[in-house]
Amino acid sequence: MIASLVTLVAGLAATVVGAPRWLRLAQREHYLPGSVGRFALRWWALPPFNPLLASVSVAALGVAAALTPVGIVAAALALGAPVGLSLRGRTSRLAWTARCRTLAATAALIAGVVVGGVAVAGIRPAAVAACALALLSPLVVDLATVVTKPLEARRLAPYLRRASAQLAQVAPRVVAITGSYGKTTTKGYVAHLVSGSRVVVASPRSFNNRAGLATAINQGLAPGAEVFVAEMGTYGPGEIAALCAWIPPDIAVITAIGPVHLERMGTEERIVEAKAEILVRAPVAVINVDHPLLAPLAERAAAEGKKVWRCSAFDTSADVVVRADRGETRIDVAGASLTVGDLHAPPTNVACAIAVALELGVSFEAVGRRLPTLPGAEHRQTITTGQQGQTIIDDTYNANPAGAAAALATVGRLGAAASRRVLVTPGMVELGPRQATANRQMVADGAQVLTHLVVIGATNAAALVAGAEDAGVEVVRVRYRPQAVEWVSAHTTAGDVVLYENDLPDHFP
Repeated sequence: MIASLVTLVAGLAATVVGAPRWLRLAQREHYLPGSVGRFALRWWALPPFNPLLASVSVAALGVAAALTPVGIVAAALALGAPVGLSLRGRTSRLAWTARCRTLAATAALIAGVVVGGVAVAGIRPAAVAACALALLSPLVVDLATVVTKPLEARRLAPYLRRASAQLAQVAPRVVAITGSYGKTTTKGYVAHLVSGSRVVVASPRSFNNRAGLATAINQGLAPGAEVFVAEMGTYGPGEIAALCAWIPPDIAVITAIGPVHLERMGTEERIVEAKAEILVRAPVAVINVDHPLLAPLAERAAAEGKKVWRCSAFDTSADVVVRADRGETRIDVAGASLTVGDLHAPPTNVACAIAVALELGVSFEAVGRRLPTLPGAEHRQTITTGQQGQTIIDDTYNANPAGAAAALATVGRLGAAASRRVLVTPGMVELGPRQATANRQMVADGAQVLTHLVVIGATNAAALVAGAEDAGVEVVRVRYRPQAVEWVSAHTTAGDVVLYENDLPDHFP
């Protein structure tokens, strides 16, 4: 009896003490059901130690069915493993928000109900169940995210109602922007081009979900605002439609489609349909037609009676064409043209922003005057000089195949005569079955401009190293980003070029 009680306490203690690890992961993954279990599997499968520890834990639980105290081994391993995933976190600490506290309480309640229910059969099975729950904590937290989802919707409802009322009272023209990438950059371009002629409020940073947009409206949209620019993100079908239900757009923008979030959505066709929800309520559509799946979407929108601005970097029949060539950028719109210096900006993002500005009544001449001062988005190919004089390209905000290719092209442009041209990256994620191939190809395609590859972490290490070996690029492997920064500081100097591509939080292996 005493041994069973000790085992029961050990199992419950391991569950409680280890909970912040999984709650933090849930928080970092936006409380999406299933995400904690998915990441837990990644960590437990990480060699060399975690698969062995997982096997020992499962074996200990099996033995505990007959010899209860052995369950303490499983509980102890659940507390200390998987190795590498810290309880508190280095780069992304757990924030005890109201939502997180609710999730923690719900997970505790689920665990208590399970153990209490098993206790009806006796203290020994309850002790084994407690130790099993310590190992299964990721699944308990995932279940808690499902249970608390309606509670979160109810908690948010007053903020959404307030934001909807504020939006109706101020009555700005609403520009809604989505896309697999380029959303935040295009939002900044729109705000810049329009602000010289209209009073503009844009959602800050990446506030692109319900809570973020409600905060942006409640705190930032004041009487007198003429235009509200809202970035809208999605992890699955229905999310953008729900946003547009209370933030109906006058102008809807789709910047690009790529394999970002392919892991969640399955196919690029499903990604297109999820993004296309932004068009349903909008009378005006601005679409980058350079992607083969977006050109038909533009035709569909036009057939539905919407006014469509087709934007392109090379299709001269598009409504807005922005082409960069030999240090200059040429803009063609409905027979009118202008040429400015090299904007160092993604042409299709610029084209979409120009289309929005023109639709809002900004003159082509006014657009031309503001183009040379387009703002750069933070951590998106931001160029600075390091302490040793190196050229640093900070592209850490996100990574997708198209963006990575553009960043590597910048390395080639800036580092033609450099002795070292270094790519520092943990690789690209959420690309589903294409992830390994895309990461390997990224390095292989960059071989002409790279001399060194610094691989951070384990998530994409195999694919990145394989790409480097194919291309003859020297490889350095580190566990954490600060170690990569130290290597760069010690091995590069003035005249060298270093690209930091993507920066994964530490809940990734």
